[in-house]
Amino acid sequence: MSRNKNIFDIVILTEGRYIRPTNKDWYIDQVLLEDKLLQIALEKKGLRVCRKDWADLEFNWKNTEYAIFRTTWDYFEKLDEFYCWIEKTKHKTKFINSSEIINWNIDKNYLKDLAKNNINIAPTVFIDKEKNISLSQLFTQTEWNDAVIKPAISGAAMDTYRINVSDYTNYEHIFQKLITEKDMLFQQFMNNILLNGEISLIMIGQKYTHAVKKTAKKGDFRVQDDHGGIVEKHTATKEEILFAERCLKACPYKPMYARVDIVYDNKNNLALSELELIEPELWFRNNPKAATLLSETIFNSIHPK
Repeated sequence: MSRNKNIFDIVILTEGRYIRPTNKDWYIDQVLLEDKLLQIALEKKGLRVCRKDWADLEFNWKNTEYAIFRTTWDYFEKLDEFYCWIEKTKHKTKFINSSEIINWNIDKNYLKDLAKNNINIAPTVFIDKEKNISLSQLFTQTEWNDAVIKPAISGAAMDTYRINVSDYTNYEHIFQKLITEKDMLFQQFMNNILLNGEISLIMIGQKYTHAVKKTAKKGDFRVQDDHGGIVEKHTATKEEILFAERCLKACPYKPMYARVDIVYDNKNNLALSELELIEPELWFRNNPKAATLLSETIFNSIHPK
C-alpha cells in the first residue's frame, strides 16, 4: 500500500518569505541551498520530507513525525505567535531541537547558566525589563569604556548597538525605550571582534564538523553577512574545538545540532559569544558531509538500532 502523500517523516521548518520566493538574490539563494542540502541528505535515508513555513495555518502538524527548525528567522519578530505555536504544536509532532531546548535557548539569560558551569562569557550585566537604570550608571558600575547593548531575545543583531563612554548619551533614549519593553544585556565590547572576528563552530550530535569565521565590514561591528560582514571557512584549532565541546557539556540539554559562536576576549582568552540551538545557520554549503551526519543522527533517532 502506498503512503499518504500528505504524511511526512520530517518537515524542514522555514519562514514564509522562503517558500516559493519570486524575487531571489544571493542571500535567499543560499538560504534555499542550505535547506535543500539537508532535504537531499534526509531523502537519501529514505525519509519523506517537505519544507513548511512554521506559521502555516493550513498544514496539519499531526501529519509529520518530526519538525526541524532551520530557517525560521522571523520568529523573534513574532514572539507571542511563535510561543503560542510551540505550545500547541509540540503535542502534535516532535521538535528538533526540542521545545525544552528552545525555551531555554531563546532568551540570552541562558548565558548565566553556562557561566555558572565555568564557561567563559563576555562580561555581562543582565537587566530585567522596566528596571530603573541608565547607561551612565552602567558605565560607572562596570568601569568599561566600550560596551554593547542588546535585547535578551533577538536575532540578526536586531536592536543591538555599540556604545562607549563618550557617546552613550546619544543612545540613552533608545536604551530607555527598549528596557520598558524587554530584558536587556549590557556587555563589555570584545575588541578582538574587530581584529579577528567571531568564530562559529558547527556541532552535529555533539561532534565538531566544520567552522567559519565572520568578520564585520569596515566601520561596523556586526559580523553577519546580511549586515555586510564577510564569512570565510575557518579551520578550528584544537583549543577552539575543546572549548566548544565544553560549552555543550555545560548545557543542560543534548541538542542534535548546535552552533557555538566564540570570540577571544579582551584578555585573549576564548569566550562564548552565543550558543545557538534553535535555528542557527550551519553552512552546510561549506561542508555537505555535515548535512549527511545530521540526517543520519535524525534517522537513527527515528529508527533506533
